Amino acid sequence: MDMGGLTEVPSVQTLKKGREKVIDNGAFLISLDFELNWGVHDVYTKEQYGKNILGVRQAIPEMLALFQQYDIHATWATVGMLCFTEKKKLIEHFPALLPSYIDQNFSPYGKMENLSENEGKDPYHFGESLVHQILQVPYQEIGTHTFSHYYCLENGQDADQFRADLQAALNVPCLENLDIRSLVFPRNQTNSAYLNICKELGIQSYRGNEKNWVYGASGYKDRSKVKRLIRLMDCYVNITGHHTFNLGEESPGHPVNLQSSRFLRPYNPKLKTLEPMRLNRIKKGVEYAARRGEIYHLWWHPHNFGTHLEENISFLRKILDHVSKMRETYGMQSMNMGEVATNWELRKAERPHISFNSD
Repeated sequence: MDMGGLTEVPSVQTLKKGREKVIDNGAFLISLDFELNWGVHDVYTKEQYGKNILGVRQAIPEMLALFQQYDIHATWATVGMLCFTEKKKLIEHFPALLPSYIDQNFSPYGKMENLSENEGKDPYHFGESLVHQILQVPYQEIGTHTFSHYYCLENGQDADQFRADLQAALNVPCLENLDIRSLVFPRNQTNSAYLNICKELGIQSYRGNEKNWVYGASGYKDRSKVKRLIRLMDCYVNITGHHTFNLGEESPGHPVNLQSSRFLRPYNPKLKTLEPMRLNRIKKGVEYAARRGEIYHLWWHPHNFGTHLEENISFLRKILDHVSKMRETYGMQSMNMGEVATNWELRKAERPHISFNSD
């Protein structure tokens, strides 16, 4: 397999390095919402956003090269439907129950006529080869983003349908040898009523939302323009805080909530002059976490890098340069979601008097 110059390693989900350590000096956490067209089929046409989707196949090798260079551990929350090479096999693995959204545009199951027969002919929907490529790089965790990019807060769907979807995601053939234990709710539609289902199916951690009203979970049509504007401004100026966190002495719940600190917005040429502010906002948050022995959780979608790849990779490199500085200065560690959850259990078992907060 062409790895773009990356060194191949056994195709396993490597987490041992993180399991050997307890977080005392803060951690830098990355999660990526890996979706291809399944994440935007209800929002954009192929003509509108297809270039971004196709660009994922160049963006992923570039990101993996950076992660390897900087020893970055990351969680790739992957939509189960992209983990196939053939349409026939995908349909064979549909869940027993399909989501009964009132707005059926949210469901991909009625759009199968838009798919071609295999990954070679349809790189917009099939990405099993990309999953294998990710697994060649050390300390990259495959998590789940549900099977169908399932919307847990949209009207019409229910808990039984979510359970069936998550079971299907965990039974994808190309992932059958992996211990999938991290979840990211699509569109950040965290539904606390479904957390027990996640726990029952072996999920140990999920990415929760930032603890501020502008980031509260909601259905797609309930998004406020005011909230969206504030979130945009918050990427450049500290309006809502850094959203770093520690898991504290009390149990953070099961699955563990590894809340988001910041969405890494993609490069926008119209806002080019604000790029130093966007970078500084993230760097200050990372340093705040490092100084306090807390966790900083950065996330984005690979398709965010699908266009303007050079600018986005350059920006990410500057972030990782700063993380390296925090590692040297404060002992900050790079960890993925599975490692953080495991370390929580390790810390409680071996060193219950130690707080994640070093203050």
